[in-house]
Amino acid sequence: MLLARDSGLAKSEEREANSEKEKMAKTSSIAKANKKPKFPVRQHNRCHICGRPRAFLRKFGICRLCFRGLALRGEIPGVMKSSW
Repeated sequence: MLLARDSGLAKSEEREANSEKEKMAKTSSIAKANKKPKFPVRQHNRCHICGRPRAFLRKFGICRLCFRGLALRGEIPGVMKSSW
């Protein structure tokens, strides 16, 4: 038997709660990464915009996702989408 309910409202509330949980975990991991490590080898590069620890481009100091977004909007000088 199916019950009629307003699933849109419940899902949006659910998404909000999940995003808050994800932000808290991400915020704590970023704060942990900003601390000076006990040994310098343990330092890990993070994106300056979003804090992503993987796919980091050293030359620009950001991750590939942020790089792509900025490049498509033309906000990185000298970088343009290639076409052939």
